[in-house]
Parts: sequence; structure tokens; C-alpha cells
Amino acid sequence: MLNEEQLEKLRKAGRISAEARDLGLSMVKPGAKLYDVAQEVEGYIRSRGCKLAFPCNISRNEIAAHYTPGCTDPSVFEVGDIVKVDCGAILDGYIGDTAGTVEVGSHSQTSLVEISKTARNTVAEFIGEGVPLCEIGSAVERTIKGAGFQPIVNLCGHQIAQHNLHAGFSVPNYDNGDKYELEAGTIVAIEPFATNGKGQIKNGRPGNIVRIIRERPLSDPKDQEFLDYAKEEFFQQPFCARSCDFPDAEKRVKSLVRHGVLSSYAELVEVSGGLVSQHEYTFYIDGKRAEVTTLP
Repeated sequence: MLNEEQLEKLRKAGRISAEARDLGLSMVKPGAKLYDVAQEVEGYIRSRGCKLAFPCNISRNEIAAHYTPGCTDPSVFEVGDIVKVDCGAILDGYIGDTAGTVEVGSHSQTSLVEISKTARNTVAEFIGEGVPLCEIGSAVERTIKGAGFQPIVNLCGHQIAQHNLHAGFSVPNYDNGDKYELEAGTIVAIEPFATNGKGQIKNGRPGNIVRIIRERPLSDPKDQEFLDYAKEEFFQQPFCARSCDFPDAEKRVKSLVRHGVLSSYAELVEVSGGLVSQHEYTFYIDGKRAEVTTLP
């Protein structure tokens, strides 16, 4: 179990994550630049005394996750886009992880956008100590399929630990039979993904997100300087060149990927090109009813 000081840090990280999420979603308008939204979201998190748990993901339409705009990305939102904004703050290792979805300038996919939120909120009504993972997955699956859509079965929620966004067990978005029961003191992200496609994702193009996977001697002192900066600024968390306050960050990231020091995340794309919605909360399991930490 977390003590009161630790819990307050978790709550603060969660609250700031939620405020940043809502700020980002409010900026998603026709003609707005993805770059500007991501910068504002991350700037908000940093201005409130936290660091980034990961780059602000802005994934559109059939891309379920793992896209963040690059340093010179000119992309803008278009009418009809289904936009997922996924962000997280970290404070002394305590993490908030949260996401929401909006449709840009139209209402043709309202049911799809809302059903992932309904699934998340359904889980929020009963999640707590002793609840089996398969029961969470079953609730998500029933809710999404009941509305005529498919849950994405190879995406999942996850346990969170201090300094570790994806720690320990995964939380399925369907009934996979996992009887493991949630324990008091656990932090967990619940993130249903719904689609009008087949319900699976595949890897797409690189999504501009990287993480440090190993260290090795680097011949270019600027590469080494950048690596030292990234370790200090982002610790073990994913990051992107756009989020770095470092000269030629994009060049340095590409160099370290080539050297095998950084690993690049691929976009996660629905296999049939179906549209995808996502809603996510972080919960602290402190008894029979869990606390949502990612509320503004």
C-alpha cells in the first residue's frame, strides 16, 4: 500500500494528466496542427511541476496508439477524424496515464466514440480489490460488442509501478480467462479500445516515439551528450525528439536508433483499417472500490 505522501504524488500526477488530456481534446478542431496540440499538452504537464511519462500520443482514425507528431510535422486535423489524445505525467516516479477520444467537426461516429468511454466507466463501477482480470475484460467485451462494435483484443490495460508505466500484469479488453485478482495497493490503467473493424491491431510505420534499450560506446560526443540528457530527463520512460530541449534532437534520436541504443515504437494500426476509439483512466486499488486518480 502507498503511504499518504506517495498517494498524494500519485493523485497530483493523475490530476495534472487529466487536465492536460482535457486541454488537448479541447484543442482538436478542424485545421489545428497536431504539433501544436502535443506541445501544449506537454507544456502544461511540465508547467505544473511534473515530467512526461511518455510523449503526448495523438492517434487518428485507424491508428489506435503510438503516434506523436515529429519536430516538423505539418499535419492538421480534418473534419471526420477520430482523434485519441493519450498523455501522462510523472512525479517522483508516480504516474498518471489517461486518454480520451473526440470526433472532429462532425457526429457520424458518436456511438463508436462513446462506447469506449462507456466500457471504461462500466469497469469503474466495480473495479477493486479481489476483482479478477477476466471479469474486467468480460465487462469491456460485453459493453462494446453490445453496441455493435469490436474490442481490440491485442491491446490491453496494464499495471503501473513507480517509474514503470507498463509493469507486471496486463488487463485484457475481452474475457481471456485470467483469474488473477487485483490486490490492494496496485495501480492499474484501464483503457478499452473499440473499433468498427475486425478488432485487432498490427504494427505500422514508426510513430516518432523511442526509448533507451541499451548503452554502448558512442564515437560522436554529441550523441553521448544527448544520451546523458535523455537519461536524466526521461529516465526509463518513452520519449520523442520533439519533447527534447536539446540542439539537433531529431538528428541525435535517428543516430541512436541506428546504433541500437534507442528502440522505435511503431504505430498500432487496426488490421482492416477500422476506426478506433479509446478512453483510459488510472486507478489506485485501495479496497473494494478503486480510486480514479486521473480526474481533473
